Parts: sequence; C-alpha cells; structure tokens
Amino acid sequence: MSSEIDSSTLLSRASQLIDLARKAGADAADAVVVRSRSQSVSVRLGKVEGTESSESDDFSLRVFIGKRVASVSANPGFDLQALAERAVAMAKVSPEDPFACLADEANLSKSYPDLQLLDTTEVSSEMLREAALAAEAAALAVEGVTNSSGAGASAGMGGLVLATSHGFEGSYMASRFGHSVSVIAGEGTGMERDYDFDSRLYYADLDDPSEIGRRAGERVVKRINPRQVPTGKNVTVVFDPRVARGFVGHIAGAINGAAVARKTSFLRDKMGQQVLKSGLSITDDPLIVRGPSSRPFDGEGVSGERLVMIEDGVLKHWFLSTSTGRELGLETNGRGVRGGTAVSPSSSNLALEPGDISPEELIRSIGTGFYVTELIGHGVNMITGEYSRGATGFWIENGELTFPVSEVTIASNLKDMFMRLTLANDIDRKFGVAAPTFAIEGMTLAGR
Repeated sequence: MSSEIDSSTLLSRASQLIDLARKAGADAADAVVVRSRSQSVSVRLGKVEGTESSESDDFSLRVFIGKRVASVSANPGFDLQALAERAVAMAKVSPEDPFACLADEANLSKSYPDLQLLDTTEVSSEMLREAALAAEAAALAVEGVTNSSGAGASAGMGGLVLATSHGFEGSYMASRFGHSVSVIAGEGTGMERDYDFDSRLYYADLDDPSEIGRRAGERVVKRINPRQVPTGKNVTVVFDPRVARGFVGHIAGAINGAAVARKTSFLRDKMGQQVLKSGLSITDDPLIVRGPSSRPFDGEGVSGERLVMIEDGVLKHWFLSTSTGRELGLETNGRGVRGGTAVSPSSSNLALEPGDISPEELIRSIGTGFYVTELIGHGVNMITGEYSRGATGFWIENGELTFPVSEVTIASNLKDMFMRLTLANDIDRKFGVAAPTFAIEGMTLAGR
C-alpha cells in the first residue's frame, strides 16, 4: 500500500518531463499524473458474475510556446525525451489560443492542508464478495421482491500528481469504497426495478450491506402496480434527495464559467442578479476534511476556498479555471479540473443549503402533488432553460404519499423552477453534490 501512495517517483518524472520540454523549446509546461487503483466484485442470485482489478498512472504533458499550446498523454514506461519533443513539435504547428496558459504564479498554492482523504484500509476480494452477497440476500428477503439485477462492492483510490515549470509540485490521493444492489418486484409486464447504494471515502463509514439491500427491496415493492394520473398545469412536484442532487447539477452547469464563455448557459447574463428564490444559497467548498469531492489544490496547482456561489438567491460567482477566467476577464477561483489533457472548471463539494422544515412537514403542507423518485431522459436545454423529463414516483393526497405513479412527464423552465423552490432540512452531505428534499410549485404534469 505504501508504494502505491508514495508519489515521489512520479513527481520526479513529471519534473524531468518539464525540464526536457523547456530544453526542447517550450516557454512553459506542466505535467500531471492521474493515479487510479480499483477492485470490484459483482454478484447475481448468489453467484459471483465478475471480479475486476485495475491500476494506472496516466501521464499528460502540456506545453506552451507563445500563445500556442499542445498536450500529449502516455502510460508509464514511455521515453521522457521523445514525449517532450513530440509535444513541443505539436505546439509549434498548433493554432494560437489567446486564453491558454498556466495559472499565475501568484495564485499557486504555497502549502496545502491534509484533508484526510485517504483511508488505507486493506479490503480483500473476499470482503467485497461477502458484502455484495449480503446486500443482495437482504434485498431478496423483502416480501414482494421477485428477482435481482445484481449487487456489487468496490474499493479503490485515485489522485493527482502535478508539477509546473513555474515551481509548483504537489500530490494527493483519495480513497473510495462502495456497495450497491438493484432488484425487481412484480411479474411480467408489471415488473418494477429499484436500487440502493452507498459510497464513502472511509470504509468504516459505509452503510451495512444488509441495510442497503433492505432499503432497495422496500423501495421496489412500493413501486408495484403504478398508475398514471391526469394531466395538470399547476402541479406541485416534490423531488426526493436522490433526484434533487441531479437538479442541483443543472444549477452547477448553468454557473460554470466555460458554459458562460461559450454562451451556452441561460444564466450567462445574470451575474449579480437574483436567480434563486430569496433566502436560498448554494455553497461550494473544496477544503472540507474528509469531504467526498475535496481537493487540496485544483488541476492547475491553485487552492480553492469555500464560496457561496449563490447567496440569498443572488448569483455571486462562476466556477472558473485560469483560462476560462481570462476569457471572461476574471481570475481563477481554484475550480480547474484535469480531464484528459484539458483543464476545465468544475464544482467540488457542492450543496444546496437546506431549509428549516422536515420532508414530512413539506409534503403535508402541499396537500396534493407528485413526489418524484426517478427521472428519465435528458430533456434539459441549458441554453434556454427548458425542462421536460419522464418521471416516476408517488401521488400526494391529503399531505401523504399514496399510490405509485409512472409514465408521466414533468415540464417547466429552469428559470421559473429556481424561483419556486421550497426546501426541507434533510440534506445528506456524503455525496459531492448535496441537496435536501424540495418542492417546486406550478409545474406541468403530462399524464393520461
């Protein structure tokens, strides 16, 4: 384990690569190694269906010559000099990019905190197998469950090693463990499927596999014999936290500086204006100790800080990397993430901060409405904000969840939806995107 965590050799190779690129004619360069170690076991109906194990250290070199930039990637064992010379040769014939650059030296992290992202617990294939089998067995034991789509357990770690030609060197690793199960209830054309899972940085924090299985079984049994409901134009829709997280992802996409620069966000002209209902805030914090998406520095060597992206409903920040910031006339806020050979802005630990009432109180206050547990399709236009998704869930009558509902569509515009949010207090921060149960008034529901 210690040899897998120690990044000194990789940092040394990354620094050598930069030196060779400079000697080959690069004005500036950075080298990154994306590290990955994982193992997983999948089972179905009590039998192991597959085991997987993988590890990789993927190198990327980015070189700059004036306003020209080129990137190349390689696996361990490559010839350092050949790769550096190839990158420089590519940069010389690349078109100019006025915004591509390294982070300004003044913005580089001089030191960074230990965020306790790595759990070195050794998890064997046998432990993973037993966890997957236990989750499936518990789900199948729930009355009404008729079949299994399978269960799985996984353990792994990943991280980043980064060196730049203007003096930054850093590395970090983060662990990740997970259990999941998917099961079926009903027969023939009346079959329904549902699932449950848990994912944590620390193995000891994982929910018990049997508990995950029981929850999955109970969820799917409740979905048997769904109905359609009449079409309505002023329906209050309640989003279960599982689908609420995806909705917050739409907000994150709309305030991503890259989308703003490309003019593909419907909020591109809304900086400093109200975009959410008053009283609501969205935070992003990369420095949470043991946070699910924490990072001590970003993909350019810049440390981010906690930002209130939307405060009391007013848009305060875009997610920015260095190049995206330059394109918008702004400075990076440490949200640059490496994706292959590119750097683009992204959130870290993102949260739609909760309200004051319980989910039960929120549902009671609605009277009649639709509680969504699953969304289908990708009917979201981020340029206009138009929103239309297939949905399943439960009908709300007299403030209570009653019968299951399927084969309906909910629709509105994200601009309107953002202004009609009412939040419960049940936020779960164990995921990189966190959101409580919430209700949105005035949506269109297309049913029978």
